[in-house]
Amino acid sequence: MSLGPRALVRDGNNSDKRDYSLSAKSPPLPTPSSAAAFFCLPPPTLFPGHHNKMPRRLTRRRRLLPQPLTFSPFARSVARVASIQMVRSKAHKSKIPRPDYKDNGVSKHNSSLSESSSEDEGFEGVVQTDFVFFDPKPDDFHGVKLLLQTYLDDKQWDLSGFVDLILAQTTVGTLVKIEGDDDDTPFSVLSALNLGRYKDHKCIMELKEFLLQICQEKDLINGLRSILGEQAHDVGLLVSQRVVNLPPQLLPPLYGALFDEVSWATEDEPTEELRNSFRFKFYLLVSKIYKLKNTNQKRNVNLKKRPNTHNNEEIIYIKPEDEIFHKLSLWSFTFPMHTQQVETQELKNYSLTGLALVVEAEKISTFRQQLQCLIDES
Repeated sequence: MSLGPRALVRDGNNSDKRDYSLSAKSPPLPTPSSAAAFFCLPPPTLFPGHHNKMPRRLTRRRRLLPQPLTFSPFARSVARVASIQMVRSKAHKSKIPRPDYKDNGVSKHNSSLSESSSEDEGFEGVVQTDFVFFDPKPDDFHGVKLLLQTYLDDKQWDLSGFVDLILAQTTVGTLVKIEGDDDDTPFSVLSALNLGRYKDHKCIMELKEFLLQICQEKDLINGLRSILGEQAHDVGLLVSQRVVNLPPQLLPPLYGALFDEVSWATEDEPTEELRNSFRFKFYLLVSKIYKLKNTNQKRNVNLKKRPNTHNNEEIIYIKPEDEIFHKLSLWSFTFPMHTQQVETQELKNYSLTGLALVVEAEKISTFRQQLQCLIDES
């Protein structure tokens, strides 16, 4: 593998763009029965004196189905098949001067990945897909709402109001899109909403009610009530949803951007009340996993210990970062879901299951390190 030259390009609008080139010879391009090959990105660099938000783009040579990342080889294969089926069925705080976070709504760096094409396919040209990080904006309403359609399973709730909260919070939150896409469709949404700040909004009240109803763990219910009640002003609801085949190399910069924005907001927001609203002590995450059927249901409070079930893992994490969050969590619980799950041979022994967990904010630096290691080792 050879690392191409780094170049700093300044465009006509005096906004900096960083271009990282990475090239390598790879095996034949993957088919639905083989995993996609990916290469690791160099860490982004802050340039002193720059105060405009810079585009950050991940370029791939081809539109591929990336291999979903989990820590288990078996889980990787099952999650990969699930993602293929789903696609088919659904068409830090720095002393260096920080960027002024938005330049035309686009984020900070431009990175590229290269893959050799397969001779079997007869493909000689180069097809590039540029993924760009954007601020939320009102025009993204329908795309974000579609991504969050099953966020609370099949519950009827004020999802529109929830999307409005995400889109109105432009200083903390990111959408991922394909550059030049005429539809301007978001492929990922990531944000953190203060539960205390928005406690009087109907959508947040309904979300709290939903969590209290589905939590069946008596030893956790009081802790959950505290997180949703008297401690709510210290809790950030971590909202993360994306299409299943988003390139995994996007995850470290995507989460890095979010947590950097949270840190900067504690200093840069115009009022003390707003600055304090981003001083999170905890993050609450609501997500989905695949859980092996007919296992001891009494052990679903702490799923970190897994039984020896031959080739079957007890948990398959749909999003690789959820396994890291789960391992670092203060507490967690699972709950049954009614949303229709992907039907595959590999998932016949699994049921789609909800996962709610709380992570202390002081663990986020560890999360970021482990996430980067996971991508680097994949």
